Amino acid sequence: MPNQNKLNQHNLHLVSDSTGDTLNTVARAAVAQFEDSQIVYHRWSLIRTRFQLHRVIEGIESEPGPVLSTLMEKGLRTELEMACQRLGQPVVHVLDPVFSVFQQHFGEQASARVGRQYVLDSDYFKRIDAIHYVLAHDDGQAQAGIEEADVILVGVSRSSKTPTCFYLANRGIKAANVPLVPALGEPEVLANPHCPVIGLTIDAEVLIDIRRHRLRMIGGNHAPAPRHDSGEYVDQDAVKAEILWVRRLCTRRGWPVIDVTRRSIEETAATVVQLIDAWHNRRQKAAEAPP
Repeated sequence: MPNQNKLNQHNLHLVSDSTGDTLNTVARAAVAQFEDSQIVYHRWSLIRTRFQLHRVIEGIESEPGPVLSTLMEKGLRTELEMACQRLGQPVVHVLDPVFSVFQQHFGEQASARVGRQYVLDSDYFKRIDAIHYVLAHDDGQAQAGIEEADVILVGVSRSSKTPTCFYLANRGIKAANVPLVPALGEPEVLANPHCPVIGLTIDAEVLIDIRRHRLRMIGGNHAPAPRHDSGEYVDQDAVKAEILWVRRLCTRRGWPVIDVTRRSIEETAATVVQLIDAWHNRRQKAAEAPP
């Protein structure tokens, strides 16, 4: 009797002349809608010569499956299409529908230059600067430079502040994170913030599980213990009180709060960006309003 897992297993080839980030994102978004299928990814990045493409075609022949492509060079695209037709495998150039709409709307042909999104321009260096900033201002560090932040994330320990800040930094946003501990009171650095302050909260049970895992990791690595008392750090009543204190603080200060319990880092970051835009829009409208 055939293995059911094998029957539901499918190959997917991602062929790119650049890093393949676009294809990875598109593939993940699409594959997520097929819960019963097990996808084996074959990632072919930086494919820019016929020799490199021949290796890709050999791979498709060896492990047949649909092909997603972002190849720009016309000759390579044609050769890939002919090979896939010969092998009976579908190929989709995922950017073509977007190019078609843009060309019609803008009245300009796409340049078809490889890696145009990865130029060393001002946006690139802005992202690098933001990553350095997050490293320097993680977990309340280097508070003297916090006035340079584009956004400040606050919340209890282990509420996803740090990974969210790094994700935002990859978009060029300088994000500082400030941990909130009831026993220490409200940090002075938040007395008069110059940028949006956004709270992150999380379900108490989920937070306790995360913290227990953290304590096990610390114990295994013989690292210093967290600054919290380890009993209160995972005590249900203490954790609930901690989360409630943060919520009340955010409400009193008028800071929006995002519940990250069932959100991915990407979803949390997207909401943060929306809240940043809303904050700036309100300030702009207030500035333009007649006295």
